[in-house]
Amino acid sequence: MPGSAQRPLLFLDVDGPLIPFGAAPQPYPTYPTGTEPLDAPANPLLTRINPEHGPRLAALPCEVVWATTWMADANECIAPRIGLPPLAVVIWPEPTDVDAQDERDGLHWKTRALVEWAAGRPFAWVDDEVTDTDRAWVASHHPADALLHRVDPRHGLTDGDYAALDSWLGQLP
Repeated sequence: MPGSAQRPLLFLDVDGPLIPFGAAPQPYPTYPTGTEPLDAPANPLLTRINPEHGPRLAALPCEVVWATTWMADANECIAPRIGLPPLAVVIWPEPTDVDAQDERDGLHWKTRALVEWAAGRPFAWVDDEVTDTDRAWVASHHPADALLHRVDPRHGLTDGDYAALDSWLGQLP
């Protein structure tokens, strides 16, 4: 089968998995890098990104792809902060009437685009908005293995999330 030797994909969202939010009342730990130019307007949420995510993501046996509304900004603002090279970026299509119906039916607006982007390759999708509706749709519309892994946005990626990804990736042929 063509492409079967390709590594699986890991579609990675930013807000939630890498930038935790929504917990109260304690403040989040911050990880300033000290590399930001003094005159650059900085997104204060970037300091919430734990730089240990970069080496942990790079160690996974897969191709990491940005699947976020940050799009190319993820390569400019986030990848260097955590020590990752520029990654492929999913470019989201313009919304259609099908997308509007999908949302009414509970399907996430990213789901169809990620299955199309994967083009039959195994993939994991790490996001804080994945639901059982997305899992069922992918299971019936994607021919390869897929793991739709929901991350708690209050904590972001944790040791448990990395263990789940590593286990799933390790079970692939």
